Amino acid sequence: MMKKQINGMLLICAVAALTFGCSQSKEKSEEKVDSATETAEESLESVIVDLESKSDSQLKGTVIFKELANGKINIDVNLMNIEPGDHAVHIHAIGDCSAPDGTSAGGHWNPMGVDHGNRAEGGDFHQGDIGNLTVGEDGNGSLSMDVEGWTIGGDENTNILNHAVIVHAGPDDFTSQPAGAAGPRIGCGVISLK
Repeated sequence: MMKKQINGMLLICAVAALTFGCSQSKEKSEEKVDSATETAEESLESVIVDLESKSDSQLKGTVIFKELANGKINIDVNLMNIEPGDHAVHIHAIGDCSAPDGTSAGGHWNPMGVDHGNRAEGGDFHQGDIGNLTVGEDGNGSLSMDVEGWTIGGDENTNILNHAVIVHAGPDDFTSQPAGAAGPRIGCGVISLK
């Protein structure tokens, strides 16, 4: 009788140990999945660009580029201290903002050698064509969009690094060649990993 009770207790203990072990193994497995997800999210790259005022403007602002899980790049532009109205924003070919009028940044980033156009409407457009940002009466404006075909550190046709973000005094008309007749460059910032 005593032997049966001991065997029964051993069986109960063995089942309990297996159940507890399986439960802990499942928890550890879930922890690994959560950890992998967090690591993937953390590994997405982002670049913050501080804009310098150009052409005697008082512009202040930042541009943030962020990799998204879907492979696109989000661009978030925030400007202050500029004239109300529409202002063109482009990526220019050269990562150099040393000229007082921003001309050291060269022309639009256009690795495919196509005509200037309107990204929002499709068709031909430069890789650096972004669009117009509307500034309110308070002198502030913002623009956010997700862009397919850009990378942070990819090949030369998609890599936004080592180019410059330019803000213009006027709007892009999306038709004038080669750059949309947007007027003087009033802000410039180099896209680089710090």
